[in-house]
Amino acid sequence: MKRTSLVALCVALGALSCSSGPTPEPQTCDEDCVHEGGFRALRETMKLVFNITLQGNPVGEQDETTPCPQGGSARVFGNATSNADIGATEVDLTFELDGCAYLQRDDEPEESYDTTISGTVGESGVLAVQPSATTALLFSGEHISIEGTVFDPPIEYSVEECALEAGQNGNRIGGTLCGREIAFEL
Repeated sequence: MKRTSLVALCVALGALSCSSGPTPEPQTCDEDCVHEGGFRALRETMKLVFNITLQGNPVGEQDETTPCPQGGSARVFGNATSNADIGATEVDLTFELDGCAYLQRDDEPEESYDTTISGTVGESGVLAVQPSATTALLFSGEHISIEGTVFDPPIEYSVEECALEAGQNGNRIGGTLCGREIAFEL
């Protein structure tokens, strides 16, 4: 009798777990989402290049070149100073990306990309390294080209020789890339 009750309970629990409701619709990515994915790829590639080349360097004038993770190269130069009292790094840097390829896969579909980027981007402002500071950056550039895919499942993305004017306040990004508005949170 106990064995029959245990089997009935297991079958009932199994049936409940199988009927948890409808399968959620897969996320989609509209035109705004696609362009935000392109800028996210650019921003995160710049962040990676900064971390590979400058993190841990003494403050002051910088000029470093590195190979990119999936090909191409990147050079970053300019000035970076640190303010330990507020936990921030002040930057006035230029990033020269030459076919810099970077692949990122994430559980969040909009945070996935596989891109190759070329162009020059200026970055100035404050990078927060402690909770007591807030990241506040301005980005500007001309002739930015981004090729590859954004989102998951991947969507083809291509822009050539574009202008960039954007800002980052905390985790919020806003501005224009190729004359298209972008606005999202990292």
